[in-house]
Amino acid sequence: EIIETLLIYLMVGAVIGSRLMHCFAYEPAFYLSHPLEILKIWKGGLASHGGLLGVLIAMYFFAKKYNLSYLWLVSRVAIPGALTAAFVRFGNFFNSEILGLPTDKPWGIIFERIDMIPRHPVQLYEASAYLILLLILVSVYKKISPDLFSKLAPGLFFTYMFTVRFLLEYTKTRQADYTTSLPFTTGQMLSIPFILLGLLWILWVFKSLNAPHKE
Repeated sequence: EIIETLLIYLMVGAVIGSRLMHCFAYEPAFYLSHPLEILKIWKGGLASHGGLLGVLIAMYFFAKKYNLSYLWLVSRVAIPGALTAAFVRFGNFFNSEILGLPTDKPWGIIFERIDMIPRHPVQLYEASAYLILLLILVSVYKKISPDLFSKLAPGLFFTYMFTVRFLLEYTKTRQADYTTSLPFTTGQMLSIPFILLGLLWILWVFKSLNAPHKE
């Protein structure tokens, strides 16, 4: 029963967070002028950064309600989270969503529903990277204590996932028109706080390990 409740929390957090992030990070002018359109989620428009943020907030309230360790809960969601992210990108690939830039590389793929231009299969790049993250997390889980993994897993997840996302944005088409004159895409700007959070998280873990223990 508690697992079912957690899944509901995660789904609600992911949907609300991803929808709001898409509306206000990718198309703010439109949605500020047409606020009721925010509710029309069936028309499409979700942002993974907001989805993760919504999940983190939902897990905080879930952990508080059921008197669970927040760190422990986040660490347990990290591994299935990496797998879920990979499947989402596979779905984007088959739906011709989140297109890559045109390329002359031999592995360029034509998305016939969009145009006849060979493009970077950036969805597959991301999906592959997230499967590698899954393997890394499983390997780390097997090699360190459960307590240390609970502390370290979120930092590894944030740092790896959003560094990959930042770098692969260079192979994607821009999804927000207002960023065309900026050095970074919206996805990159949203990734930077998560990368910094992940690095600080890892630093905190290792500092706590090296801190002298009081007798």
